[in-house]
Amino acid sequence: MVARTEYVPAPQGPVRGSIRPPGSKSITNRALVCAALARGTSRLAGCLDSEDTQVMRGCWEQLGIAVRGDTTEMLEVSGCAGAVPARQADLYVANSGTTIRFLTAVVATATGSFRLDGNQRMRQRPIGDLVDALRQLGVDVRATDDHFPPVSIESRGLPGGTVSLRADVSSQYLSGLLLAAPCAEAPLAIHLDGPLVSKPYVDMTVAVMRCFGVEVDAGTPHEYRIDAPCRYRAIEYTVEPDATAAGYFWAAAAVTGGEVLVRDLHWNALQGDVRFCRCLEEMGCTVEERAEGLAVRGGILHGIDIDMADISDTVLTLAVVALFADSPTRIRGVGHIRHKESDRIGDLARELRKLGADVDEHDDGLTIRPRPLKPARIATYDDHRMAMSFAVAGLKQSGVVIEDPRCVEKTYPHFFADLESLARR
Repeated sequence: MVARTEYVPAPQGPVRGSIRPPGSKSITNRALVCAALARGTSRLAGCLDSEDTQVMRGCWEQLGIAVRGDTTEMLEVSGCAGAVPARQADLYVANSGTTIRFLTAVVATATGSFRLDGNQRMRQRPIGDLVDALRQLGVDVRATDDHFPPVSIESRGLPGGTVSLRADVSSQYLSGLLLAAPCAEAPLAIHLDGPLVSKPYVDMTVAVMRCFGVEVDAGTPHEYRIDAPCRYRAIEYTVEPDATAAGYFWAAAAVTGGEVLVRDLHWNALQGDVRFCRCLEEMGCTVEERAEGLAVRGGILHGIDIDMADISDTVLTLAVVALFADSPTRIRGVGHIRHKESDRIGDLARELRKLGADVDEHDDGLTIRPRPLKPARIATYDDHRMAMSFAVAGLKQSGVVIEDPRCVEKTYPHFFADLESLARR
């Protein structure tokens, strides 16, 4: 059972079985935005029920949107046809990056006074590039030192025009502007100033918007155009399983030499994180697409040199798998993950070393040299992905203790129960 203050995974033989993780957090929160801004009532099936999605739902309810139903079964969202009802709101977002970045852009389309704030870690996570972009469009927006939450907005609607945006820290800035753009007063062109990290998440945003009836012109790699004002349409929409969460179960197969099928996820998923399977394949696993989903079978693991800029949420999971390889692993292109729920380079390296690994930090990632492993208490830094990734290590190495396991409630409240259920089969 999951204790209040710690969780101790039980070492296993080869893990074998199938599982369907809960709905994608990323898709759930994008669908909630589109449905809330749509004309009519949308029905959303398969949504994730977690802290991040509860926060998004609660913020929309504060903004005057009716959201009814059980998240894990069916949500009915009565859209506002692009006109946010509330004229004032003080929105608490906990540590949900999607919520604060999406809704900062959305409330800029409204009329009124809005404030968005979160927990202590959220106040350390940058939002300055989005603040700058909104100011370019004439929005009165303020943030701590112009870079960090809380964010305050005095809004009279979002003019269209052309805006230059940096997206090398978070793709969520671009996704937020795209989601809000149909509610602008005129067409909006977003020009990217420099590289874009985690592009598959932007592709996901564009795909969800298309399902709700809004097209995004992304004809060039560095510019996105939206014809505004236009309206999302209400639809019935099913959220696919969370591919990032699926990675923990595929990783369990890899480190234990077992085989795990994740149901209802295929190579054509909206989520780029299904490519994590390719990483495992390169390390020596066998990946097979079946009618039911994607299956990973463990093998002799080898270190790899890989750029994970587009699938950076799976870095922690791959780093844990790298502990069990027969040669070093170099992860590149992910310097921006220092600004996630934790410092996912520095904090990750610290915890890997506790287990015995030799780890070098780099500006854009880290190098992991496997060494004989040992028991360790793993600090989780209130980061759900730290807890879930290192739990996988405990399936192979005895004496792994996960501190503060409740942090997984952010995206996967029943993770440990699902992991245990799969491991017992």
